[in-house]
Amino acid sequence: PKIVKKRQKRLTGVDEMVISLAAKGLTTGEVQAHLAEVHGAEVSRQTISTITDKVLEGMAEWQSRPLDAVYPVVFIDAIHVKIRDGAVANRPIYVALAVTTEGRREILGLWAGDGGEGAKHWLHILTEIKNRGVSDVLMLVCDGLKGLPDAVETVWPRTIVQTCVVHLLRNSFRYAARQDWDKIARVLKPVCTSPTEEAALDRFAEFADAWGRKYPAIVKLWENAWEEFTPFLRFGTEIRRIVCTTNAIESVNARIRRAVK
Repeated sequence: PKIVKKRQKRLTGVDEMVISLAAKGLTTGEVQAHLAEVHGAEVSRQTISTITDKVLEGMAEWQSRPLDAVYPVVFIDAIHVKIRDGAVANRPIYVALAVTTEGRREILGLWAGDGGEGAKHWLHILTEIKNRGVSDVLMLVCDGLKGLPDAVETVWPRTIVQTCVVHLLRNSFRYAARQDWDKIARVLKPVCTSPTEEAALDRFAEFADAWGRKYPAIVKLWENAWEEFTPFLRFGTEIRRIVCTTNAIESVNARIRRAVK
């Protein structure tokens, strides 16, 4: 009676095992076969679905939980995962990752998209975050998501919109031959580490002179992103380090890829 409570139908260990296997991408049939083969447990597909559906209730509660009033920095990024919705297809999952006033990382929420999101979509998401208690965001870092800057201005008019520097560098490499990546990185690094915006403009002019003829698309990419690239240059090294880091968002993305199926 201490192990199996009155009217309890399953041991809790089975529930945890089913959720763990489902999170790794196994179908209900594969989970059923695994439990039967390894543990000798006969569990129906309906039971497995009932167990995994419990996660949705917790997810909905987590997605609507109250948030802090102010976040110094919020990152918004997209990852692409395979989602089974009738058929398996790649879909973007947008994640809002915040740095709290205590310096901790906190995921504000996850939203599935179809790749064609615009200002209206982002206005809905940011309004949802605001309605959960976020009255101000000091800086929002993103990677050129269409319509997002306009939505930020509507919800938090004083928020600084900053282009993710690492994403900007990586996007630059898409237009260059692999053998030139190291050379381009060495020339672009002084642009990102310049003490002032004027100095960064001078360093970028040097890059354009050296590589503009061979890779005009990279020059155009930086020119189009310049207004959202430069805000972080007004701050000290501590703020710049936060804006330029990718470890935080990528570690979260890796966990989300394993969990979202």
